[in-house]
Amino acid sequence: MAKYETQLVVIAGGPAGLSAAVQAAEDGVEVILLEKNAVVGGAANMGMGPLGIGTSYQKRQMYDITVEKALRMIMEYTHYNIDGRLVKRYFEMSAGTIEWLEDMGVEFEGAYKYFTKSEPTWHIVKKGDGIGPRAAGEMNKKLLARAQELGVNVMVSTPAKKILKDAAGKVCGVLATNSAGEEIEIACRAAVIATGGGGDNPQFIREETGYEFNVDMFNFAIPGNRGDGLRMAWEAGADHVPVRIEQAANFEGIDELPQSVPNILMQPNLLVNLQGKRVMDEEEMQNTTFLSNAASHQKNRVLFSIVDTSIVKYYMKHGVDEISMVRFNPDVSDFADGVKKAEETGNKGLFVAETLEELAEKTGINADNLIETVENYNDYCETGDEEFFKRKKYLRPLKRGPYYAAAIRPGGYGTVGGVRINENCECLDREFEPIPGLYAAGADACNIYDDSYMFLLPGNSMGFAVNTGRIAGMEAAKYLED
Repeated sequence: MAKYETQLVVIAGGPAGLSAAVQAAEDGVEVILLEKNAVVGGAANMGMGPLGIGTSYQKRQMYDITVEKALRMIMEYTHYNIDGRLVKRYFEMSAGTIEWLEDMGVEFEGAYKYFTKSEPTWHIVKKGDGIGPRAAGEMNKKLLARAQELGVNVMVSTPAKKILKDAAGKVCGVLATNSAGEEIEIACRAAVIATGGGGDNPQFIREETGYEFNVDMFNFAIPGNRGDGLRMAWEAGADHVPVRIEQAANFEGIDELPQSVPNILMQPNLLVNLQGKRVMDEEEMQNTTFLSNAASHQKNRVLFSIVDTSIVKYYMKHGVDEISMVRFNPDVSDFADGVKKAEETGNKGLFVAETLEELAEKTGINADNLIETVENYNDYCETGDEEFFKRKKYLRPLKRGPYYAAAIRPGGYGTVGGVRINENCECLDREFEPIPGLYAAGADACNIYDDSYMFLLPGNSMGFAVNTGRIAGMEAAKYLED
């Protein structure tokens, strides 16, 4: 068995782990970072940027978002079911973290909303070819370069296996397996767990949340996120708190199609369940966490968004009503090409029919109820929505075929939470006492949403990861001074 010695081991090299390693190294700590995959970055390689509150970008853009406002928003949103001290420390730190990243060479496009009703807290990383997915990969590169500059020993293809503790219950080492498959032991006095949750582990998702991956849950599955860090933390005595899916509804098969198709089918038009009944004011669909929650409470955990030819033609001519930072192009003129591609590829999430009866047969929606719902909805388009009080601007009648429907199901970005931490990112046992030398950051410890992701403050997941990584690195450095 190969043996190493260091002061701090950081387990996993996503945004939380990289931030922890850099911060600790800046504070004078000797660090080894273990990453099970061949490259670092984790989920952030797919993301766009972290949350910031009270940043220079927001001030220049004259956005009024303060820590006080954001804290009140998230506490009320979660009905105070979260640790306000942890959230406050994270939010207070977030503006300085944007500057910290800039000092490493990270550039930002600015501060943005995700959708109309959200706040402009999303600081999207500049990647050189316009705003879009995977921008945060540039941030990861800068964090890695800074870590290596500071002397952090980054060991890729080296998954951690176990946290070791001494007779006094303090962290004293980490067991891992190197790229050759050989077991290694690293003696250390502190460890940070930052493995990103278990979104790539269907069994873990089923056991912890009750959802069935790719059956009634369509979350992103970042390779390697198997729940390893959570298991290690629990085995080391950390309190096992609820694991959630960070939900955001998905149009099944969305990634395979031109964006014009989901852009039209995710507009706030008619939304029904398998009984053919409406379930919400469709204007709130733009918050896909709300939409995912609504879908989770329906038969087979599915909803259907329905438009007709007249609505499609209007959008193709004038552009869609609502856009988001992910689907930001109002031009949907290639919708017909997108539908043709869906048909050619056997897409299972899109349904096309000449009549409502045929649409009901294809989707499994109750036909009689669907026809009655459409009749009532068309009346509401004239007189006002008496059912869910949707605003007039979003009421468009369904007049003639072809009709188009999209199956909308619960989805999201993987799991969040599972390890109890305090505002210092110390792992706590069942008595709420810190486990000496053990810290957690990022998705493994992200218990700040209760049952609903706080999409009104976008960039929250990556913001929590980077900032709690920094906190864990700072606090580990203080611990190691003793």
